[in-house]
Amino acid sequence: MNSTNSNVSKWPVSSRIFHWISAVLLLVTWIMILLYDNLDNNLYIGLHKAFGISLLCWMIARVLNRVFIKAPPPVPMPKWQLLASKLSHFGLYALLIAMPIAGLLMSVYGGRPVDIFGLFQIPVFVTPDRGLARFYNDLHTDIIWPTIIAFTLIHIGAALYHQFVKKDNLIARIK
Repeated sequence: MNSTNSNVSKWPVSSRIFHWISAVLLLVTWIMILLYDNLDNNLYIGLHKAFGISLLCWMIARVLNRVFIKAPPPVPMPKWQLLASKLSHFGLYALLIAMPIAGLLMSVYGGRPVDIFGLFQIPVFVTPDRGLARFYNDLHTDIIWPTIIAFTLIHIGAALYHQFVKKDNLIARIK
């Protein structure tokens, strides 16, 4: 299959929507923490948390979609690349679920409820514990976040490799 072939097996519309909105939610969440870090305005940390919880809910729905919606057949590639693709996608899903959970636990163990866009709050549902709050902070910022960046770069790099080196029109499947 080459890049001029229009018979590419696309992902179902629901999967494509989940993919791109996940990317946007991750980007917006990241922008909110950058704004908070640089402007020290509590509005941005609140939005960071609300978008993070939104991403968690979105990813849970995305996993359910993935369980019930059939994937298109993979593009031809060596078995090791197919395995690497499956593992990296699984890793991204896991990280995009673990990241907001760690952030939520950091907040509630720190004794802070999480406001969701002024609509409702996730209350402190645990006994506050500074040690656990620090643990989840470190997990959230020092372990999961750099790993998400690495997996995202691998994901984008692999897509670009397929599109421009292998010229198998892989990106058309998710557009």
